Amino acid sequence: MNLYYVIGSPNCRKVHAVINHLGLVVDMEYCDFFNGELGAPQYLAINPNGMVPALRDGDLTLWESNAIMQYLAEGVPGNTLLPSDRKTRAEVTRWQSWELAHFNKALGILSFETVAKPNFMNAEPDANLVAWSQRELTRFAPILDRALSASDYLVGEDITLADYSMIHLEGFKEAVPFDWAPYTALNDYFSRMRAVPHWASTAPSSPQAVGRRPN
Repeated sequence: MNLYYVIGSPNCRKVHAVINHLGLVVDMEYCDFFNGELGAPQYLAINPNGMVPALRDGDLTLWESNAIMQYLAEGVPGNTLLPSDRKTRAEVTRWQSWELAHFNKALGILSFETVAKPNFMNAEPDANLVAWSQRELTRFAPILDRALSASDYLVGEDITLADYSMIHLEGFKEAVPFDWAPYTALNDYFSRMRAVPHWASTAPSSPQAVGRRPN
């Protein structure tokens, strides 16, 4: 298997964490974001969105990080990341869908506008998008906080794909202009997940490494 990967990409990191967790051997095909490699015709033939990650496994080419995570977990019988019980699996899928559509959509836009734009793109944040994403987080952060108030993880007693999906933007959480103080369980959860070795080992070695091919 080959994973097309940009160092520091949160969506790549969550797939990488699953690879680490499952003990899989996957060849990393590093792409240079700043040199425009994701827009090259040869890469667009792999992922027409021009985004990462993308997975090749034989004659299968798969993009969208949550789909890749599920595919990888399906290939390892008996793992706890994607439980075989139908109802439990539905809960995992529910949280993966929720993080994409709501919580991490808002956190992602806020991170892009207030962290990525000024620090990596020499651009000013869009004030309307910043305000919108802050309102959305105010709406959805309490839901996540309540869900975590009685459990260390989102589904059951062990880490699942839902957890690696939910925390994939944790590197931006403390840098964005949002008051996380009211959400004790959420904050504890992010701190706990940040320390999980399978996730922590996917962090870029330095800010300069982000988006670049490794030396």
